[in-house]
Amino acid sequence: MSVFWHLRWFFREEWRRYGIAVLALIIVGLAVLVPPWITGRVVDAIADGSLTRSQLLMNVGIVLAVALVSYTLRVVWRVALFGASFALANRLRQDLYQHLTLQPPSFFAEHKTGDLMARATNDIQAVEMTAGEAVLALFDGALTGLLVLIVLTTQISWQLTLVALLPWPIVGYFMWRFGQEMQASFHIAQARFSDLNDRVQESLAGIRLIRAFGREHVEDAGFNAIAREANEANQAVARTDSKYDPAISLAIGSSFFLSVAGGAWLIAHDSMTLGELTSFTLYLGFMIWPMFAVGWMLNLVERGQAAYQRIQEIFDTEPAIKDSGTFDEQVAPALDIAIREFRHAPDLPPVLSNIKLTVEPGQLIGLVGATGSGKTSLIDLILRLSESPDAPLTLGGKPLAEFSLANLRRHLAVVPQSPFLFSASVAENIALAKPDATVDDIETAAKLAQVHDDIQRFADGYATRVGERGVTLSGGQKQRLALARALLLDAPVLVLDDALSAVDLGTEKHILAHLKQARAGRTTLIACHRLSAVEQADEILVLDQGRVLERGTHAQLLAENGWYKRTYDYQQLERTVEDGR
Repeated sequence: MSVFWHLRWFFREEWRRYGIAVLALIIVGLAVLVPPWITGRVVDAIADGSLTRSQLLMNVGIVLAVALVSYTLRVVWRVALFGASFALANRLRQDLYQHLTLQPPSFFAEHKTGDLMARATNDIQAVEMTAGEAVLALFDGALTGLLVLIVLTTQISWQLTLVALLPWPIVGYFMWRFGQEMQASFHIAQARFSDLNDRVQESLAGIRLIRAFGREHVEDAGFNAIAREANEANQAVARTDSKYDPAISLAIGSSFFLSVAGGAWLIAHDSMTLGELTSFTLYLGFMIWPMFAVGWMLNLVERGQAAYQRIQEIFDTEPAIKDSGTFDEQVAPALDIAIREFRHAPDLPPVLSNIKLTVEPGQLIGLVGATGSGKTSLIDLILRLSESPDAPLTLGGKPLAEFSLANLRRHLAVVPQSPFLFSASVAENIALAKPDATVDDIETAAKLAQVHDDIQRFADGYATRVGERGVTLSGGQKQRLALARALLLDAPVLVLDDALSAVDLGTEKHILAHLKQARAGRTTLIACHRLSAVEQADEILVLDQGRVLERGTHAQLLAENGWYKRTYDYQQLERTVEDGR
């Protein structure tokens, strides 16, 4: 039941809806008590021969009126109660999505995509049912049971009521036991569903690789093993769930048997009339719903409790990057980097050390080095995907932490080596960060990225759907579309993280030739392995194990005869050999 306590913030916000639902339920609960009472009076009137036509019609009219009122109010409470539960699900999904967008890359390395999807779908749906159907079962079941018990004990026979309720304490104990089992088994079932969800997502994302290596049978076997575990976990939930109804049915059957037997004895001793026993059994029939409601509520609450714990685990993970900045103005694209030391974790060795760099507006800076030299870590610091007190960075003279994240993102545009494209049109993918862009703006950005001609050759041009993750495009086309997206945003700082690796040298030269001119007065950083991409850079930093090994212009670094020159000569030789084939 603690899930209700955890959701008290929502109940306070939606007190009007829940208040309307509870009021409607109370009126309905009172209204449904009328027909059995009338039925008992009619039976006694028939037994003693005093029933008249007008009395019968009046009683029938009262029953019909009660039915109409009950029908109307049932619609009211359903709209109010389930409307509130749907609002909770929507709120949780929005909050969870916003919370996930604030998490650093390390968070997504620790949490599987399928598991996060399961928590955002199945778990939230379980909490939604707790805030809707479980609340209904709690209030309606408790209210109906309380009202019926009051009528049975005060208006008919408290002795017979005690006899009829003898099986209930025993059933209550078993209900508590089943609830404990349900919470444990449902938690395991949700975890297995997360594993299954993640396996499906991973297999579909890597379907080309699976087919290329002929791993279909291996993947099938792995999927079937996880599916069996999920099936076993769900069967455990079903086994626990199946125990509720038989226990309730046994209690109800025993109550009816005891009430009829006890009522017959009372009638035989002139302590009860036949009409009163008829009303008693009809009222006792109303206790069927409260008994089932208790079982249903416990079932939903235990599911909701397990699901809410899984959702809360994500909410309890504080974002490594706090959105506590308040600065919301635009500044000049001047970067100042003064990294003493940066570690991904306190117990890990430093990945960046003693890096100082001042970038003036309009400059193009190159970041090169072998794999693992620290280029991506430096870019993450610039983008504020990572941060450290020993690695202060400023933009326009303001520390990055003083910017609101939204404002900082407006100052930065990044093109990763493996760009992500959505299952939308080419134009929509280019205009992702600027949805109000005109067709001319989109085409201009595409021309700068040297992808306009490719798009024109597509069947539907800019309206062509690229498929999920851009599967219908080549690697170079995806990179150039991502570059066009960043150029359209026209951010003060543009970061290219090996973003031209899949582009041929001729196209790369055309892009770079236009890039510096198009971004006059704005800052551009290019991290790459192919050194031809930074030949026109104002300054190049050669990183090695997180330290600056060499720095200077392209000509200066060639003259130093160090790592840069050796690598450049090797790449030139490699290109000559390829051209000679």
